Amino acid sequence: MKVIIIGGVAGGMSAATRLRRLKEDAEIIVLEKGPNVSFANCGLPYYISGEIANRDQLLVQTPEKLKARFNIDVRPNNEVLQILPSKKSVLIKGEDENYEETYDKLVLSPGAAPITPSIPGIEESSNVHTLRNVTDLDQIMEEFNDEPKNATVVGAGFIGLEMAENLHNRGLNVTIVEKAPQVLPTLDEEMAAFMQNELTSQGVEVMTSNSVAAFKEKGSRLVLEDEQELPTDITILSIGIQPESKLAKEAGLETGFKSGIVVNDNYQTSDPDIYAIGDAITVKQQVTGENTLISLASPANRQGRQVADVIAGLPRKNQGSIGTAIVRAFRLAAASTGLNERTVKQKGLSAEVIHVNGQDHASYYPGSTGITLKLIFHPETGKIYGAQAIGQKGVDKRIDILATAIKGGLTIEDLPELEFTYSPPFGSAKDPVHIAGYTALNIMEGLSHNIQWYELEDAFAKGKILLDVRSDAELISGQFKNSTHIPLNELRNRLFELDKNKKYIVSCHTGLRSYMAERILKQNGFQVENLDGAFALYKAVRPEKLIYE
Repeated sequence: MKVIIIGGVAGGMSAATRLRRLKEDAEIIVLEKGPNVSFANCGLPYYISGEIANRDQLLVQTPEKLKARFNIDVRPNNEVLQILPSKKSVLIKGEDENYEETYDKLVLSPGAAPITPSIPGIEESSNVHTLRNVTDLDQIMEEFNDEPKNATVVGAGFIGLEMAENLHNRGLNVTIVEKAPQVLPTLDEEMAAFMQNELTSQGVEVMTSNSVAAFKEKGSRLVLEDEQELPTDITILSIGIQPESKLAKEAGLETGFKSGIVVNDNYQTSDPDIYAIGDAITVKQQVTGENTLISLASPANRQGRQVADVIAGLPRKNQGSIGTAIVRAFRLAAASTGLNERTVKQKGLSAEVIHVNGQDHASYYPGSTGITLKLIFHPETGKIYGAQAIGQKGVDKRIDILATAIKGGLTIEDLPELEFTYSPPFGSAKDPVHIAGYTALNIMEGLSHNIQWYELEDAFAKGKILLDVRSDAELISGQFKNSTHIPLNELRNRLFELDKNKKYIVSCHTGLRSYMAERILKQNGFQVENLDGAFALYKAVRPEKLIYE
């Protein structure tokens, strides 16, 4: 059997090496149009700041090593120009000449390309870059020979934030320009607010609801949509990627959502002898069952291994993905899995949302830090749609747990039953995931009724009263407008100050004491809702709505 794989890196090389382990007699050829066939593309931004000090650490494997260990014919700088399905061959632009190579099975792993918009002046700009491979990285590093002072990152997605952090850590003045009204558009607004606050606190200027309208003076000045002008010595475009599906389209293969290559459960394209994996394919979003694009390293590696299994005759199925990801910006990490609240609403799904706060390990053990965890679920079945988390430490652990729960079909009722290792330096006896499960169960079973941060102004307009049960000392950090203040420990003795004919919204700092207050009030005949996420969440996303004395 002769198998040609177009594209290396995560998907292609995983397919090649797994196939060799399964079929020693197969002829395996990997064609890579760039000079590097196996590199750590997720690590590229960290070389810019020097956090990864050695460039060679980014080069995972070389053609020589792959030949010696796996007997794989790896050909860098060999670009496939055309797929000829009728001849079962590919036309290749080699380093010296064009040539043709036949195949029994063909695997497409071309990845995705950065989106480069058609903006006036961009073609004449010499300091505008994208970062997708080692060649891009080398070009960016050359810019530092001229000692740049100002850098602009266009786009505040995961890569955009990583680039902003590393350019800042290298000593540059960094500005982020983002078309959306928030950073990290894949997160919900209130969760992204924590990351935006962290960026600005570190000296990164964040300009949301704005975009680049033109490049002037060979890219040294940017004209924004609102007509502001920014000086910039280096500009990084990080506005998204698109599937590299041109070869597939020209070969007559079916493409679908946003031009992604359509594959079946065995990664076969519309031609059964041609397979496709990685960022170039449409995948099933497992939570909804709908086709989407999920461009992440972990799914690409898994798909590479699975397509090799399929070609070798093992019964492996493409089950889809849920899109689990994490990013760091200075002291904070943000992670997510499944659907965000915005998507759930757009799809018209019945859902409830809770925000809880916990610690990465026991609060009494030195060094504990907070975690804000958001859970989105069906209010009747308890199906988990998605989750997001923000914190300095332990965010990855909690989102990985919830991603596993989603993959395993667990519901919110299962979360309190999960058993984790526990010792004060490592966790809490009641983990944030447990707390999320308990809180969601309280909602589902009718013990608590919450109201979201974005519903508060409308609730005030309808005459509802906010009851703040924080301590006197906490009020210095800010207060809700037109609120009533009764500390929780005094509430039972001061119920006479409240009116049972009025509707109350109760809040504390993070939500625990306000739930206790809600239970006291409800059992005494009051109409009450709990402000989900409480004061801490509201202050992160709407600080201008608070009173400071």
